[in-house]
Amino acid sequence: MLYFLVKMAHIIGAAVLLGTGAGIAFFMLVAHLRGDPREIAGVARTVVLADFLFTASAVILQPITGTWLAWSSGYSLGDGWIAASIALYLVTGAFWLPVVWMQMQMRDLAVAAVASNSELPARYHQLFRWWFAFGYPAFAAVLIIFWLMIARPAIPYWD
Repeated sequence: MLYFLVKMAHIIGAAVLLGTGAGIAFFMLVAHLRGDPREIAGVARTVVLADFLFTASAVILQPITGTWLAWSSGYSLGDGWIAASIALYLVTGAFWLPVVWMQMQMRDLAVAAVASNSELPARYHQLFRWWFAFGYPAFAAVLIIFWLMIARPAIPYWD
């Protein structure tokens, strides 16, 4: 029963990471394309909150549940598909942490533009381009981790 509950928590955590990431990207992109600082400020506030509530919680939960599941199932963290998943998880984090910081900066810049009744500054647009670019490798890494968890392929140099 404990194994089932931990596995369920791990799967839900993975779904939260993928779903929240995709949702945040969609809503930030749509708000950006509309170009209204008020909308961007509102969406960015919600996105930052969602990242702290949902994504951060799942980020903490995944290694705990994943390690427990691997050990209780007789796998080593050095098994190829697990080691590759861990490496990709670290890659995802390396891109996600700056993205959260960028979202906070974009939010603050949009709030300031609303307060001063001005256009979004060039810094906002620069941050958005970086935010967008950082999203691709992070999202791709999460998709590959999903595949690794499902397929559990033998990875010759890591097994």
